[in-house]
Amino acid sequence: MLPFPGQGQTNLKFLVGGAWLTISISVVSIIFSVIVGMFVSLGALSSNKILIAANRVYLEVFRSIPILVMILWVYYGLPVLLGISLSPFAAGAIALILCDSAFQAEIFWGGIQLIDKGPTEASDLFGLSYVDKMRYILLPQAVKRFLPPLGNQFVYMLKMSSLVSVIGLIELTRRANELTVVVNRPLETYTILLLEYLALILVASRLVRWMERRMDIER
Repeated sequence: MLPFPGQGQTNLKFLVGGAWLTISISVVSIIFSVIVGMFVSLGALSSNKILIAANRVYLEVFRSIPILVMILWVYYGLPVLLGISLSPFAAGAIALILCDSAFQAEIFWGGIQLIDKGPTEASDLFGLSYVDKMRYILLPQAVKRFLPPLGNQFVYMLKMSSLVSVIGLIELTRRANELTVVVNRPLETYTILLLEYLALILVASRLVRWMERRMDIER
């Protein structure tokens, strides 16, 4: 039975309507966390001790802070620190990017470490700069190893996006909470919420497996 008999269709549309924000913040966060993580991972591959130290500090800090705590700090604390106002979407995305980019950096670093040393040694013989070696030799090869775990991180991001509801983003979880307060039908409402996330995760997982199969064929 849909929540609030007589208005079940309206309530269902209200719940499903939050899927767009859930998907949007997940996609935005995963894209920018990959970009940030890529640059952070380069610090670990550098011979500069300052960059190596900065890399370790970044990883230790943002892997250790719970995502929910980071969301609350960015939304309530960062505006006080910088004197700016952040929307729930922006604050949530920033928090997710900061936390996830630390894990993305580790994935990138691991992918680069698995690259055959032959091309790297050849690039040294030809005198390629560090930037050119990363751009033309290491990163293109690392991307193939990086894509499957990236898909898994996107699934993870879909799950973690539900935490942004605590600062008022009207996504799936927030809508379910608001509807429960109005209709007082928690079982039906949260069952629908569960099924919504299950559908999103299953679709994302299928896309990840399809991508992995395509990569196996191309290899």
